[in-house]
Amino acid sequence: MGADRVFAYGAAAGLLGDLLLGDPRRGHPVAVFGRAAGAVERMLWRDHRGWGALHTVVCASGAVTLGAVAARAVRPSPAASVALTGAATWAVVGGTSLAREARSIGRALEAGDVDGARARLPRLCGRDPQALDADGIARAVVESVAENTSDAVVGALVWGAVGGVPGLLGFRAVNTLDAMVGHRSPRYRRFGWASARLDDLAGWPGARLTAVLAALAGPDPRGAVRAWQADAAQHPSPNAGPVEASFAGALGVRLGGTLSYGGRVEHRPVLNGQGRAVTTQDVERAVRLSRRVGLLALAVSVTARFVAKGRAS
Repeated sequence: MGADRVFAYGAAAGLLGDLLLGDPRRGHPVAVFGRAAGAVERMLWRDHRGWGALHTVVCASGAVTLGAVAARAVRPSPAASVALTGAATWAVVGGTSLAREARSIGRALEAGDVDGARARLPRLCGRDPQALDADGIARAVVESVAENTSDAVVGALVWGAVGGVPGLLGFRAVNTLDAMVGHRSPRYRRFGWASARLDDLAGWPGARLTAVLAALAGPDPRGAVRAWQADAAQHPSPNAGPVEASFAGALGVRLGGTLSYGGRVEHRPVLNGQGRAVTTQDVERAVRLSRRVGLLALAVSVTARFVAKGRAS
């Protein structure tokens, strides 16, 4: 069995596993990696970009090497190779947990339980929930669903198609490192610089594919393309900008604007200013769009793998 079929069967099995099982509540492989990366950080931390770059290299290369060694060990057995690819895909994607958390907040908002929605919001994103009303919480959820569709599903499938199991694990390692040390706090402004820049680079293709697929799968393709072209470049993140703008245009809503992270207020550009304000009902619409994008991303990634093999042969 060729590597293209191994990836196709394994990635499909992994997405199905995520759909049926979601993330494990204990012992998640990403959490295990996070603990290991934290231990490395405690040994290497200095308020210096060079030490932060070393931390990034050690942790990311460790994940890639682990994936390469495991893939090589099972290569003689097609069944074991498919199983490994499926397990790696299931471990690194998080579409079901994303949908579950978003929907739980949406249900709380629909029931009028704004305090309950505020309490659950930190499980989904780092936004300060206390100053947000129901529509503000809904907007935060839609933005998080859009961005995490790229980070937690599409980006992983893209790198899986490129690099197999090492690509899957490497992408998730880089994305996790950015979440851990890539933010601009006093402790990580220098130390986390390399992780943040590497995450921008690794996330670039997945973000653009997510934006394209959101336009194709959403109810307003032209609105998605228009918002992407007009507003994405104004977003401070080179990858979140296209994704959130495309989701905003596809759903016909406005995203962006004033928000607060860790007590720090940011005034971000409005994405799709022609749209209406986000309401509670848009949470479910965003989740459904995210699901469709994830399935299309699987199809695109598998097709690209077969096409690449055909050109090489």
